[in-house]
Amino acid sequence: MRPSLSRGLSAALIVITLAGCATRSAPPQRQAQRPSPPGGGYVDVGLAGQASAFEAYTRRAAAIDPSFADPAEIGQRLRTAAGYEPRQLEAGMIAYAALAAMQEPGFVAAVRANRDVARRVAADPNAALGLPGATAAAARANAALARRGEALAAAGQRVRKASYSVQHQAWSRARISGPAAAERLAAVKQAAGYRADPADRARLSAAIAEGGRRGGASPVVARGVAVAALTVLGQDGAARSLMQEPRSGQCLRIAKLNYHQCLAAAGTHYEDIYCLGLHAMADPGRCVVEATRPARRAGL
Repeated sequence: MRPSLSRGLSAALIVITLAGCATRSAPPQRQAQRPSPPGGGYVDVGLAGQASAFEAYTRRAAAIDPSFADPAEIGQRLRTAAGYEPRQLEAGMIAYAALAAMQEPGFVAAVRANRDVARRVAADPNAALGLPGATAAAARANAALARRGEALAAAGQRVRKASYSVQHQAWSRARISGPAAAERLAAVKQAAGYRADPADRARLSAAIAEGGRRGGASPVVARGVAVAALTVLGQDGAARSLMQEPRSGQCLRIAKLNYHQCLAAAGTHYEDIYCLGLHAMADPGRCVVEATRPARRAGL
């Protein structure tokens, strides 16, 4: 038996230590007013807060266990996977990419040596890709995003497959109807949005430090590199205008809409598991992976 559903689609503080930046020019006044970590480094509260929303959601959702023993477990995991708001996750992706790009010392040094690029980068995010070290910074950002998206998508496929195997257990085929069905959907909708955890700062720092490089400057990666450059220069206001990317934002919104529609149509517990795996995990995971790929050109 197959799930009979369509397959459509606070702020945390973090210290980002930049290796090789022991000798550098004096920062602009705005940066000098910020707290400095022992031994040097760069502190940014807003950027890290946005990146934490992305890191926390992808980590928590990817950790969902594909084994299910009863409806109570399903309900809890349905809410865990609903823990993102599309626009917040869209900005979080770009912030996460920016923090990864800032781990490239050569890029950071080049930004500090070219302070006049701020205006160009604010007007055109792709301008940051022409800076020395930007290719390596983009590769770091690409790899960082891809890791999160691939892990989430793979976990979602495991849960989706469990919606088939769990049907051997009679409780999974029980019908969900009436007030119980409405309450379950309402609980999922209320779960949306990032809720900070005291340990998120350390988890974000550890995730960014994983490193790795992967080629390709997608629109999201390009914005991440641009935001990194502007943040290093203390141009936080200009960076805020780059925290959206239409293609990726639309992908995340469709995934969330499909999740809600799927649950609204589901009539059994195993169908809930299917909705969870496909639309709440695999779909947003694929959105993140797709966000690392260059935009397709018209006609291709």
